[in-house]
Amino acid sequence: MAPLKFCANVSWIFTEVPDLSRRIQAAAAAGFQAVEAAWILDSNLQELQRVKESAGVELVLLNTPPGDLKAGDLGLGAVPGREAEFRRGLDQTVDFAKALNCKRIHLMAGRIPAGSSRASAAREMEAVFIQNLRYAADVLQKEEMTGLIEPINTRITDPTYFLDSPHQAAEILEKVGRPNIKLQMDLFHWQIMDGNLTQNMQKYLPLVGHVQVAQVPGRNEPDSPGELNFKYLFNTLENLDYQGYVGCEYKPLGSTEGGLGWIKEYWALGSESGGSSLKL
Repeated sequence: MAPLKFCANVSWIFTEVPDLSRRIQAAAAAGFQAVEAAWILDSNLQELQRVKESAGVELVLLNTPPGDLKAGDLGLGAVPGREAEFRRGLDQTVDFAKALNCKRIHLMAGRIPAGSSRASAAREMEAVFIQNLRYAADVLQKEEMTGLIEPINTRITDPTYFLDSPHQAAEILEKVGRPNIKLQMDLFHWQIMDGNLTQNMQKYLPLVGHVQVAQVPGRNEPDSPGELNFKYLFNTLENLDYQGYVGCEYKPLGSTEGGLGWIKEYWALGSESGGSSLKL
């Protein structure tokens, strides 16, 4: 039973450090061998290449562009009328990912357009999303990359995000029918929307290409007070033989380094017990 592989989401942790390059260095210094990030296309590519190589870390995940955040966008994959913009953003992200040897891209679905209801927009948005995901699958296949779709909860985080449950995502993936488009399982969102994590993890893990974690409801460290028993959840992932990365996408309660006791314990125990003796 192999221990899990963790990566630091440098858009969420190590934010005490102002720039992305220094966050990558801080993550490496803390013991992470891999990092992920949200939107980095406005960063200096050559500098990121240099820092990534010098730090000796792998970059495992990037997001497609969100669109115009100030205008209310949060991804464009399922937004009607924005197909060309989604494709341009995908091409830009693929170029960045190739340069940084990143093999996973989160294809953000986006929000229900202002003035529309979920019920009235759902059918058209699903059709657009499926079309865009099939297009993305062809683009990514040429680069041996994987596309990911992530349900984001609509109860706390984003009430108008189109893709909000693992069940909806699984149905869309079945309709897309491409093996290099997979599910991004963020246990924070899944718990808020559906709970039933054991059954959902067992049912959907064959579709999963990436996992992210944070405690519920505060979205803090896994060992912070909250609803989730991460010792049990990590053991479940191990027992299910999950081989991918687990992204640390949470808001530290204090300093990032001060809140890493849980993962340092896991690393210390992992080679012998797969983390099964964690005290979380």
